[in-house]
Amino acid sequence: MKKNNKRKAYSYGIIIIGVISLFMLGLFIIRRINSKDLELNENIIITSNAFVDGGIIPVKYTGKGENVSPDMKLSDVTPEAKSIAIIMDDLDFPLGIYNHWVMWNLPVQDYIPEGIPCGPIVNSMQNAVQGKGYGVNRYKGPNPPFGTHRYQYKVYVLDTLIDLDSDSNKKELLEQMDGHVLQYGKITGKFK
Repeated sequence: MKKNNKRKAYSYGIIIIGVISLFMLGLFIIRRINSKDLELNENIIITSNAFVDGGIIPVKYTGKGENVSPDMKLSDVTPEAKSIAIIMDDLDFPLGIYNHWVMWNLPVQDYIPEGIPCGPIVNSMQNAVQGKGYGVNRYKGPNPPFGTHRYQYKVYVLDTLIDLDSDSNKKELLEQMDGHVLQYGKITGKFK
């Protein structure tokens, strides 16, 4: 009887160690995907009607509300621009920066409207592509598990179109954009 209990305890121990190992591997992968970023100086100003830089993001634009992307106004977009890309990250995720939204090949414009439709290809934005941020092809608004988190919307004005499919993520987009960024700006909001 004692031998069976020891075997069961040993088996449970092995299972627990395996689950913890897989969990830690998943966390490592998340950190690797989201840790790298381009080193850029801001040279374009991003504003929004939804919130001011450093201010509170209204519930409408979060996972607790309608989960729609906020509008963004871009100052002085260069005439050399060929496309625009957006990356939105949670800067205060407990395990490091966590990507919520990634989109590229937006048409050149100085105003990005709110409520970008869900899906990998956005027909209303001249077939712009939404990659995998938060595991889905759509804007995934702030929804922190606890406390107040900062969410940063980064806008990249590019001298090219990006050749990536919609299964691509932030890391792959950053690699493709490297050397092609003409202008860069960001706006940060908070949500509790």
